Amino acid sequence: MGFVEFALVAITSIIAVMNPTTTVAVYIALTRGMSLEERGEVIAKSMKTSFLVLAFFAFTGQLLFLVFNVTFAAFKIAGGILLVTAAFAMLNPKKREFPREERENIAIIPLAFPLTAGPGTITAVILLVSEASRILEASLVFLGIFAGVAVSYVGMTYASKIFKFLGEEGLHVITRLMSIVVLAIAVQFIINGVAEVISTL
Repeated sequence: MGFVEFALVAITSIIAVMNPTTTVAVYIALTRGMSLEERGEVIAKSMKTSFLVLAFFAFTGQLLFLVFNVTFAAFKIAGGILLVTAAFAMLNPKKREFPREERENIAIIPLAFPLTAGPGTITAVILLVSEASRILEASLVFLGIFAGVAVSYVGMTYASKIFKFLGEEGLHVITRLMSIVVLAIAVQFIINGVAEVISTL
């Protein structure tokens, strides 16, 4: 695989697996009621965390999984369980005030993990690094990570216009719809993880 071809594969595959559209939609649902400044804090925290997590796995590869004897299947199941809790939180929004601790929680779970830096993206990053034949090609994986995070960042930053367009009632409907989508994604994560476990037995 040539240098340019590898660059295109790395960037497009990471962005595709990361699926920034879903992240932005969940961000809109979870941060309704927050001020513009509070939303900015959530975006910055989630994207920094996502980049660091993906960069860490790009560096370490499968070493961490080997050290702790954790499989990708278990990782997918764990991510699915975390998304289930996020989906129920979206279905039952109770708080209208968002203290710093809660904003940080939203930024990390589910926006950073398992959405932006989820099991699929982590797997893609590890596989891409393993396919790189040179250090220069491996560096393109980090470029892909940056590109994916940047797309998510831009999407969430300009989501404020969507807030204004939809209004309170529209956001309420979107929140309910996205909670079902997120729950479906969570269940699929768990199903995929369980299927992988069964296939190895």
